[in-house]
Amino acid sequence: MRSRRPTRMNTRIQRPRLSSSRSFGNLDHRAQRLRNALWGAFVGDALAMPVHWYYDRGALRRDYGTVANYLAPKNPHPDSILWRSRCDLLQPQYDILHDQRPYWGRRDVHYHQFLVPGENTLNLKLAEVLLASIQDKSGYDVDAYLDRYIDFLRQPGRHNDTYIEECHRHFFENLARGMSPRAAGKSDSHIGGLVAVPIIAALHHENPSAARAAVRTHVGLTHCCPETLAFADALTCLLLAVFDGTSMLEAAEDVAHAVPDARLVPARLVDWAAEPDAQVVGGRLSNACYVDEAFPSVLYLALKYAGNFEQGLIANTNLGGDNCHRGAVLGALLGAASDSDPIPARWRADLEARARLEPLIESLVRLMV
Repeated sequence: MRSRRPTRMNTRIQRPRLSSSRSFGNLDHRAQRLRNALWGAFVGDALAMPVHWYYDRGALRRDYGTVANYLAPKNPHPDSILWRSRCDLLQPQYDILHDQRPYWGRRDVHYHQFLVPGENTLNLKLAEVLLASIQDKSGYDVDAYLDRYIDFLRQPGRHNDTYIEECHRHFFENLARGMSPRAAGKSDSHIGGLVAVPIIAALHHENPSAARAAVRTHVGLTHCCPETLAFADALTCLLLAVFDGTSMLEAAEDVAHAVPDARLVPARLVDWAAEPDAQVVGGRLSNACYVDEAFPSVLYLALKYAGNFEQGLIANTNLGGDNCHRGAVLGALLGAASDSDPIPARWRADLEARARLEPLIESLVRLMV
C-alpha cells in the first residue's frame, strides 16, 4: 500500500497466445503441479504477512530479522498508512469493517495486527472462499461465488484482518448505491487482484480458452482495469505452460513475445539476477502493489529462484512492499514448476488454514484430473 508513482512507460498488453492442444506426460506429475500451485499461493502470503507493506527494509530487519518462518505481526508498524485510508460504509448492511473500524484513522497500526503466525491475509481468505464455492458447485459459478463473497465480508467475525483493500470497499459502496454485484467492481490496478488466478487456471487447465475467459470474469469482479486483466491473462498463460511441464524461462519467453513491455523481457530479468534482489525489486522495479511493476518483480523472482521454492519465498518476503500478494503469485508459480512437493514441512504444518484447505484443494484436484 503506497501512493502511486508515475509509470515509466505506457503499457499496452495484448493477450498472449497459447495452444488449445494440451497434453501431459505423467498424470501424477500433473496433479502434483496443480496441487503445489494452490498451496504455494497460501504459503507465500502467510510467510510475508507480518512484514507486509514494510518499505523501510532497515526497520523490517530491526523488527523481525530475516524472516524465514511464520511470525506474529507487531505494533507499531512504522510504514503503516492505514491512518489515511477511508471506509465510509456506515449502513449496517454494508459496513464491512465491523469491530476493526476503531483502528482506521490511527497511526502506526499494523494492517494485520490480530492475525496469528501462519495466517493468511484477507485476499487469500477470499481465495479460500472461492475454493469452497468451487467444491460446493463442482466448478466455477460466478453468482455462487459472489453470494459467498458478499456474505463473508458482511458477517462480523468471519475474519480478524484489520485492513480491507480499496477494491472491496469500493465494491460495497457500489452495492449501497444499488448496483448489481456483477457490475460493482472497481478499475483497480493492484497485484492483489491476481491472487485467485492460480485457482481458476488450475480448474480449467485442460482448456486454455475457458481458463482465460474465467480468469477475466473473476478478476473483473473486483479489478475491472484493462491493465490488471491483461496481467491476469499473462499469469494464466504462464501457469498453464508451467503446469504442462514447460520451463519457467521458456514460458516467460512465450508470454513476453505477446506483451510489449520491456520490464517483462526474460533475458533482461535473467541478467538482473546477478544483482542483489533488493537492487532489482525496490530499485529497478517498484516493490509496491501496482501491477505494472509488481508482476515483473514476481517474474524476476520466479526466473531467479525456479527450482528453489523456499529461497524464492524468503527472498520475496524480505524485500518488503506488497510482498504478501507478490508472494501468493510467486508461490503459485514456483509450486507449479515442481513435480514433487517443494513446500518445507514446517510451512505446511504451521499454516493456519491447513486443516480447512486440505479437503478443498484435494477436492479441486479431483475435479482437475
